[in-house]
Amino acid sequence: MSELLALGISHKTAPVALRERLAFSEREAVVFARLLTATSEVREAVVISTCNRTEVYLVVGDPVLAESDVLGLLARRASIRPTELAEAIYSPRNCDAARQLYRVTAGLESMILGEAEIQGQVRRAHESAMRAGCTGPLSNRLFAAALTTGKRVRSETGIGASRVSVPTVAVDLALSVLGGLADRHVVVIGAGETSELTARALADQGAGTIFVANRHADRALSLAQRFGGSVAGLDGLPDQLVRADIVLSSTSSPHPIVGREELELVMQRRERRPLLLIDIAVPRDIDPSCGEEEGVSLYDIDDLQSVVARNLSTRAEEVPRAHEIVEEEIHRFARWLGQHEVLPTVSALREHGNVLVEQVLAENAGRWETASPRDLARVEALAKAVMSRLLHEPTIRLRSLSEDRGHASLELVRELFGLRDEQSSRPGAVAGPPAAGSFDAGSPGGGSAGADRPSDDLAEVRQLRRPPAR
Repeated sequence: MSELLALGISHKTAPVALRERLAFSEREAVVFARLLTATSEVREAVVISTCNRTEVYLVVGDPVLAESDVLGLLARRASIRPTELAEAIYSPRNCDAARQLYRVTAGLESMILGEAEIQGQVRRAHESAMRAGCTGPLSNRLFAAALTTGKRVRSETGIGASRVSVPTVAVDLALSVLGGLADRHVVVIGAGETSELTARALADQGAGTIFVANRHADRALSLAQRFGGSVAGLDGLPDQLVRADIVLSSTSSPHPIVGREELELVMQRRERRPLLLIDIAVPRDIDPSCGEEEGVSLYDIDDLQSVVARNLSTRAEEVPRAHEIVEEEIHRFARWLGQHEVLPTVSALREHGNVLVEQVLAENAGRWETASPRDLARVEALAKAVMSRLLHEPTIRLRSLSEDRGHASLELVRELFGLRDEQSSRPGAVAGPPAAGSFDAGSPGGGSAGADRPSDDLAEVRQLRRPPAR
């Protein structure tokens, strides 16, 4: 059987210094998902990486082995020991894993409560993994349901009102530090989606903006035309830093763009005139040691949380209703997941019974001395009827399991009947036949006690069918 497993870190469990070591670009996320599905226990994988979190959502066979393997791969990427990473990572399973994704997609786990951007980030992560062949029926259903939940939360509550986002909070921080942005010289490093939101917030404050970008020069020019700014390349960044009052950086660069030595030269040219740096990228664009330079005030994404608290008091009132929606959708998913698990288990259980009947009949095929073909057919029908009647009540009860105890009960059934082989770990597959002699029809518990002798019941049947001595 398959299980859902999520592993992740976020701004709630790890500082930006650790999060940036586990950050993925969109291309890297797909490569890592392929790496995960190449391991023995992972069958489907989606990787979500944003400025505040890195999470992997997996469909696995053995969740314990899968968690160990994936934790090791994540630790290797972060260049730390797995035990060190384990202190910051969370790993919910099944409906708890689904709940985590639902809450993330709805913006309930974001630093900016109810942020809208995360919905698109989740959708793009799933689509990228799907195009790469890393998803399947279970993960596709999970992500479709999560996106539906996110839409419901935003349409049925006011949690997304007043469109607060990380860029708008960064601009609010600049306002609070400098007292106003009119006539300030602002440099935005990057030209992606985050930079666009930053530019919109800056334009609302009347700030003049220079967009610095090499990779997306055309997009930077488009932003400049829309928001009344101008464009410069990265080679001109030092000159822009000399003129700037504020620098907001949000690229997807894997390495710092502004280093300590370069900034020291800039500050000498500025004659130590104060410079405000706000780095909302993960990994960070600005070397943290830059904040030690005289005249430099450096804020990273974790520093924005105090500003967030002041901006989101009205949204907090919508949280209880948002939680209700999440739970409604979780119950819907749990019902689907229950049927997704029950049907293969029922099929495997009945196939297991058929295999045992065939095995016992085959073991005794040479011992029916005077039985006619019709007699043999009757014995076979009787054996199958006993098996069917024995499994009837368990089948009925499996199909009617409640959501809160369904998965645990199915696990117990699979364990008791030995349905955990390589085949039965895939949805819709069945257990293979047990080893010869591993089941004793005359022993209440089966097992090897009667492996070397015919079963008592069958021996009695043979005696009844043997003609009397003359």
